[in-house]
Amino acid sequence: MTPTKKQIPTTLKDLGSDTVLCNLSDIEDPGSRGFRVGRRERLFIVRRGDEVFGYINLCPHQGTTLDWNPDTFLTIEKDYILCATHGAFFEIHNGMCVAGPCIGRSLAPVEIKIEDGQIMLGS
Repeated sequence: MTPTKKQIPTTLKDLGSDTVLCNLSDIEDPGSRGFRVGRRERLFIVRRGDEVFGYINLCPHQGTTLDWNPDTFLTIEKDYILCATHGAFFEIHNGMCVAGPCIGRSLAPVEIKIEDGQIMLGS
């Protein structure tokens, strides 16, 4: 069996706060999805119910991306964000590391909003 390459998300045009990432219904509940927007750092969002949380896709420990497969940012139980490189666990609601090599450090937040069922950049 041949290993598959990690897929890079399609780059969306950066329209600032008018940038639509996807529909809320496009993401499992709970679930996550990665994005590239213009020349910004890669980002991802996590959905929990009708709330979404956005973060830059970089671990504060060594600056590696968190996902080991496209859109795979959560633990199997889907209760924490997981860094696939060193196994750090981050709280979904605030990005704070609660287990692993970067305890007490946080993921960099990205302002996200929901308008008419669409998940958009907040700025």
